[in-house]
Amino acid sequence: MSKSLKRVTKALLDAGLDITPVELGEARTAAQAAEAAGCTIDQIAKSIIFQGETSGEAILFLTAGGNQVCTDKATALAGEPLGRADANLVRAQTGFAIGGVSPVGHLNPIRAFFDPRLSEFTEIWAAAGTPRHIFPIAPADLLRITGANSADFTK
Repeated sequence: MSKSLKRVTKALLDAGLDITPVELGEARTAAQAAEAAGCTIDQIAKSIIFQGETSGEAILFLTAGGNQVCTDKATALAGEPLGRADANLVRAQTGFAIGGVSPVGHLNPIRAFFDPRLSEFTEIWAAAGTPRHIFPIAPADLLRITGANSADFTK
């Protein structure tokens, strides 16, 4: 088991959740993950990372798989201009490689925002630290353990 997958599993357990990540094979897109999980694309919680151009910090936007982040809305929520987060920043701040960024188990605390669309489901799926692993979770549990703010930031 990879270090990243272990961190995610531990974060879930530490939050009081008995959730075991599932190995899918390669699933680098929300559509691939949804097909493998047998759910709709919007039940996939994508972890989109931007870099705050003032703070230099990574900012996490958890969005439904079929939605896209509206940069203007996201910038207003973040309170600073947002730019593209490169692979080095993502790895340094979260501990995950792009393509497997989990919403939990980060190396450092991260500001996070949560797409309300995800709350319309009883179960959603999120990356578990690798491009091959995801885990099922109730949206309310994910919102609680990430400390994210539910807000409209999609197109």
